[in-house]
Amino acid sequence: MNVKYFAAIFIFFVITVNAQQQVIELYNGKAPGSEKWSWQEKESAANMFGTLIVYNVVQPTLTVYPADGGTSNGTALIIAPGGAFHTLSYNSEGADAAKWLNKKGITVFVLKYRLVHSVTDDPVKELVSKLGDFKKLDEENDSVVTMAMSDGLTAVRYIRQHAADFKINPHHIGFMGFSAGGTVTMSVAYNGHDESRPDFIAPIYAYANAIIGSAVPTQKMPAFIVAATDDPLVPASHSVSIYSKWLAAKQPAELHMYEKGGHGFGMKTQNIPADKWIERFWEWLQVRGYY
Repeated sequence: MNVKYFAAIFIFFVITVNAQQQVIELYNGKAPGSEKWSWQEKESAANMFGTLIVYNVVQPTLTVYPADGGTSNGTALIIAPGGAFHTLSYNSEGADAAKWLNKKGITVFVLKYRLVHSVTDDPVKELVSKLGDFKKLDEENDSVVTMAMSDGLTAVRYIRQHAADFKINPHHIGFMGFSAGGTVTMSVAYNGHDESRPDFIAPIYAYANAIIGSAVPTQKMPAFIVAATDDPLVPASHSVSIYSKWLAAKQPAELHMYEKGGHGFGMKTQNIPADKWIERFWEWLQVRGYY
């Protein structure tokens, strides 16, 4: 028996298992409202966006990114990537932010919510062809937005019910979303109840026209809001409107409006101040006591 060979195989197995992320299915069986969907979730790395995207999500899931060993502070954050309800920008607006926050002791759950069915293997090209008519795009997305909101509410409920399993504080559960994920974030904020209401929110260049609901919660829900003035797709006024509503309701709110950044900057490096938004978010969490 070659001891060194089997030792190497064992080490490889351990590393492989540890590298895998825990994935939680949000529903037992098929998700309510999309039971007849027959397509399969896919990924695309070679596309016009130049980043990994996920599309044709049928079965909503949470991918767990635990806080780095020994650093957990009990705070949890759900992240909903953006992509106009057709795709999910999984790395820049999901996993990359999760890994950054893991180093600060935050346990992160990246949400894959249900999306519009892409009929080709180039979902980005399909989406780009529709961006000239947002009214028509909103109409197409309408039923899926409702499903995505349900997925978000279910995610908060699940994490709160299993807080002890993840060693998190059930009253330190936040919800962050980018672009369409910001739509999901705000819809969850407006429609959550005791078990499904996030404790704080972070809409990042949120698309406001498709948000479901409008009544600011009476329960305390601090908001950290980020956008760029030069965003060519989602006007900066969408984020300003959310900030103004939070102020009017006497809810804690912080707005970071960068002069430059464009749309979808997420965790990208552009060598401009907007690159540092997540550092400002971490500082805000510390001020709010979520650390």
